[in-house]
Amino acid sequence: MNFVPPIGRTDWTRDEIADLFDLPFLDLVARAHDVHVRHHPENEVQLSTLLSIKTGGCAEDCGYCSQSVSADSGLKAEKLMDAGAVLDAAREAKAAGSGRFCMGAAWRSPKERDMPALLQMVAEVKALGLETCMTLGMLEGDQAERLADAGLDYYNHNIDTSPENYANVITTRTFQDRLDTLERVRAAGMNVCCGGILGMGESRADRVGFLHALATLPEAPQSVPLNALVPIAGTVLGDILKDVPSARIDDIEFIRTVAVARIVMPESMVRLSAGRESMSDSTQALCFMAGANSIFTGDRLLTTGNAGGNADAVLFDKLGLISMQGDTVRAEAIAAE
Repeated sequence: MNFVPPIGRTDWTRDEIADLFDLPFLDLVARAHDVHVRHHPENEVQLSTLLSIKTGGCAEDCGYCSQSVSADSGLKAEKLMDAGAVLDAAREAKAAGSGRFCMGAAWRSPKERDMPALLQMVAEVKALGLETCMTLGMLEGDQAERLADAGLDYYNHNIDTSPENYANVITTRTFQDRLDTLERVRAAGMNVCCGGILGMGESRADRVGFLHALATLPEAPQSVPLNALVPIAGTVLGDILKDVPSARIDDIEFIRTVAVARIVMPESMVRLSAGRESMSDSTQALCFMAGANSIFTGDRLLTTGNAGGNADAVLFDKLGLISMQGDTVRAEAIAAE
């Protein structure tokens, strides 16, 4: 295809991104695959594990989230996990083939009393040889610096949707609040993990705006998780969309979004995240063709189900994919699951 977007470009326009979405589907996927293999090893997919280290009771009102105090999902608030239990889970994840271990807490922002335990978790998981990632809500500058000093490789803080659609999803913090935390993460020297959720009733123009917001950050996120909404009863969006299936994103449009993300952020890891358990093998295969090169493995993502390691092993075998362990490849990790 000979299409090579400049590395590090952050001046994409919305019209350019909209034009990519409008390409014939096969042309778009072929172009995205060409970009992908120029910047990433072929047929390698990073395995990541996501653990909820503090579940429920979040003060934010995110319309998609069962962990919000605003949701009537029946999920009970729990305390922060013990660092030893987190380390045990990290060891299991590494043994199953994961190269990155992500820890998520249902908070608006971490409290000072929890910082020592969080820093211990980061340092001890890092010592196992795993990439470390946390998502803890909004951060102050000193919190970001302390996490970085402890060895945190990535900080996840999703923008969720386009700036224009944001207030339809969350009202307890602004889009700019999100950007401010991302700036503090970059300033502390950590890698940014930032993506969003598709299928929340948004328009294609919102998907264009979402990817435009990511691709025009001062630096593209090193990791871009793309979630397909899992409607959960008792959440605002779950209750609205359960009876409006047409509002959810279809597989072709989801793959289009993966492909455009790969083109406008050629060096980023593009991760298939929530919603993958309901995707067919064919849909996932096309996502990998379009440039996705990271997945969450295991049976659970925070509070929602996931495909699980055995299903991933079968799929990888079908597609001839191998797992990525940091900068090295370990095909045995998939075979052993």
